[in-house]
Amino acid sequence: MTDPVTVHVPLGDRAYDVRIGAGLIDRAGAEIAPLLRRPRVAIVTDETVAGLHLERLCRALSAGGIDSEALALPAGEATKSWPHLTRTVEWLLQQKVERRDIVLAFGGGVIGDLVGFAAAILRRGVRFVQIPTTLLAQVDSSVGGKTGINSAHGKNLIGAFHQPALVLADIAVLDTLRPRDFLAGYGEVAKYGLLGDAGFFAWLEENAPKLRDDMALRQQAVAHSVAMKAGIVTRDETEQGERALLNLGHTFGHALEAATGYSDRLLHGEGVAIGCALAFDLSARMGLCSQEAPSRVLEHLRQMGMPARLSQIPGDLPDDAGLIQLMGQDKKVVDGQLRFVLARGIGEAFVSDEVEADQLAAVLRDARLP
Repeated sequence: MTDPVTVHVPLGDRAYDVRIGAGLIDRAGAEIAPLLRRPRVAIVTDETVAGLHLERLCRALSAGGIDSEALALPAGEATKSWPHLTRTVEWLLQQKVERRDIVLAFGGGVIGDLVGFAAAILRRGVRFVQIPTTLLAQVDSSVGGKTGINSAHGKNLIGAFHQPALVLADIAVLDTLRPRDFLAGYGEVAKYGLLGDAGFFAWLEENAPKLRDDMALRQQAVAHSVAMKAGIVTRDETEQGERALLNLGHTFGHALEAATGYSDRLLHGEGVAIGCALAFDLSARMGLCSQEAPSRVLEHLRQMGMPARLSQIPGDLPDDAGLIQLMGQDKKVVDGQLRFVLARGIGEAFVSDEVEADQLAAVLRDARLP
């Protein structure tokens, strides 16, 4: 078993550590105790994670002298909604959570985003700890302080920046994920190489197929992804510039998630993977990068068994105009202008609003082909 590694996110008085290693849930009491003013926490999780891991977490907290109460919400993207946010906030108030207490977000990205937002607005801000249980949440949503819920108008349109006090990424927990969920999380791992580290993407091309079975390689992939995100967040916490690069593939991906009703037809990481492929295809069509780059992206996603084209999404999709309209609800729209993360090559992403409508439509049209 590998020792945990620590990635520090240096944000002044809101700085925190991301701890990455196998078995961290069993050490949760010792890890969290130094943050507590009184020995009690409120845990918010989902029903799937609760059935698999909640007893173990409570046992670890108890071993550290920490009392806990837990709320289990339904699993799935539909939980990132006003009704479940209201339920969570009211439950936390019933638990008499004070501003100096700690709330634990124990689950994947849905729970992390929802509970982080609840913590941000409860008593005008209480502290929370992320214990992400999916690969996607460990490398992306648990780090950086973006919290929120979805709207009928689009994904993550209601939220706040609220940094966690600590992140505990237990990489052994990922063994309980369905293969599809593990791969969906991998879409965010690959994104880091594509947006800013060609060497990391080359490393993934060689090692990613072994991440399910090799704990040391898994730790290395998660730690490198977290370190990249931490660096970007530190330089641009509220997404005024560089942090927008983390949205590579997301303008397409969020529109596809909306088009599929945030359902099991398309998981977030799958949408990101397809979105990355589309972004590189669009970049090549615009003459920004060689055709080799999108070919490498497609080949790697196929090697991993991930979707890379619209034709791989089950069921009907809106026409090209409908998809483009959904992209218009994206948070990255500025002055009504769509903004895309494009690339000059693997690891060389940048933000642009100079995308021609006919080129965008052509990319979407070709991606519908088998």
